[in-house]
Amino acid sequence: MGGLRNREVFLWAVAKPLVRDHARTRVAGDFYCIIATAAIDDECFGSEGGGGKAVRELCARIACDNNERQGKRGKQIGHRVGRNGAATILAHAPRKVSEGATHSTSKPARKPPAACAPAARLPVRNDARLMQRVLIIRSSSLGDIVHALPVVHDMRRHRPDLLIDWVAEEPFAALVRLNHGVRRVIPVALRRWRYRLWSRATWREARAFRDELVDERYDAVIDLQEQVKGALIAWLAHGPVHGPDHASAHEAGAALFYRHRHRIDARQHLLLRCRQLAGSVLGYEPEGAPQFDLTPPAHNGAPLVPYVVCLHGTSQDEKLWPEAHWRTLLEHFAHAGINVVLPWGNRAEAERSERLAAGLSGVTVPPWRALPELAALLAQAELVIGVDTGPTHLAAALGRPTLALFTATHPRFNGTEPSSTLARDLGGPGAAPEPGAVIAAAERMPGAPPAS
Repeated sequence: MGGLRNREVFLWAVAKPLVRDHARTRVAGDFYCIIATAAIDDECFGSEGGGGKAVRELCARIACDNNERQGKRGKQIGHRVGRNGAATILAHAPRKVSEGATHSTSKPARKPPAACAPAARLPVRNDARLMQRVLIIRSSSLGDIVHALPVVHDMRRHRPDLLIDWVAEEPFAALVRLNHGVRRVIPVALRRWRYRLWSRATWREARAFRDELVDERYDAVIDLQEQVKGALIAWLAHGPVHGPDHASAHEAGAALFYRHRHRIDARQHLLLRCRQLAGSVLGYEPEGAPQFDLTPPAHNGAPLVPYVVCLHGTSQDEKLWPEAHWRTLLEHFAHAGINVVLPWGNRAEAERSERLAAGLSGVTVPPWRALPELAALLAQAELVIGVDTGPTHLAAALGRPTLALFTATHPRFNGTEPSSTLARDLGGPGAAPEPGAVIAAAERMPGAPPAS
């Protein structure tokens, strides 16, 4: 790091420590300069004559988005080669760009470098054949992790020798481990750390996580989280970061952290988005139905007779189905002699399960189960009925007949039907399904337990 002043960052064309690890880079106020230097390290400058090449490569990487809409970006990052072989990275003020114009890499009046166009489109697919290690960032939530899991099967189908690691929040890490196509799961605890920011233990754990994250260099880091928190994790890892472009990402700011940006249709289900992004990175087109490749543990303690699982709990109150509706549904099953299991994940859900089961024969409230054990319970169910919550999506991924009840979210983007032909979505935003409709749909589901 040669200097940092007047919104400028100087990178010396000789071997230096990692720029992104430099203390002054971390505390610099110019956010765009930090992003610009995120993926440049001493290897780019180590060889004789490598400095100029690295500068040109950096110029192309930042200026060129991996999509067709370069002229629509509202901000620019410029570059010039200064004295003594130092590359200067400038963060210019926002300016309007005419429709169809190409994003400039120096002064606004100059033409973009010839290397811009091929750098935006060609290297990703050309290098895909050489990829050996890939890191996936999808840390939360449970349902979204389930929707992202098919990329493991797709990538290994395309590259059977590919080594795949995954970053997941600690409560969900055990679920990702049920997919044996994932070599290593790196747990992170952002949800817990944010409530204990001033604890020494939090910072010790955060440093340990970073050490594990950077322990290996990856050929591609794919951010399926599409949020700034996931992009920051991806940026810390060693390897070129891939993600959706500004127009495609769930949080547009996350795209600032990506070296390679991909145009993904934002108006489709998350499962399809994840498969499309991974295919774009490795240079293949996803084919066939999604394969989740989950292997639950051998289960004990489940009812020895056919049973239905009802999942009433969710982290968002607006997704809840009214208790009166659940009670009507459970009374129907009880009168029909069908056994029902009501799992729970926290105290409030346990209390709700007890209220719903009160006085009904054949309706049981099991002990709390960790995710692998819950997956085993779901995998043996004859039918699963649940709100828009992670375990409901997990049931569909496990190939069980699943009825998903939507009250606040849209099944087009969050439904279970893309996961399995045995899944069906009912309801939608402001249109909670009635108990009669759910009962009728349950009776039509394949494999539904017969009334005794």
